Amino acid sequence: MKARITVLTLGVDDLEASLKFYRDGLGLPTEGIIGREFEHGAVAFFDLAGGLKFAIFERSSIAHDATVPQSGRSPTELTIGHNVGSEAEVDAVMAEAVRAGARVVKPAQKTFWGGYAGYFQDPDDHLWEVVYNPAFVPEA
Repeated sequence: MKARITVLTLGVDDLEASLKFYRDGLGLPTEGIIGREFEHGAVAFFDLAGGLKFAIFERSSIAHDATVPQSGRSPTELTIGHNVGSEAEVDAVMAEAVRAGARVVKPAQKTFWGGYAGYFQDPDDHLWEVVYNPAFVPEA
């Protein structure tokens, strides 16, 4: 297996609400929901930097597709890190997320390792960490 991830899919309870959060609130580019013509097929893909695709798919559809029982929400199973280029950018992204409907669970602050970070939860309780790490600054 090659060390690469091409699609990251989050299970959501309400596809329309999550689309609104990510597209309208956070401004992620997407063509919207596709696959509605298929039972358990509705999904939305967002284009991210570096060719990564980010998808939202209803939890019940993931369970059906993978043939596993649907489980409840568990925010601590996975966090999504969004690295930015400055402390001010962390604050700006956190504010944008709040305007989009996110809930801040840890306000942005200095970290023990010399960075600056905060956490918010999306409408389905997924944890996003917005981070400025001086040793890992993303390209503009």
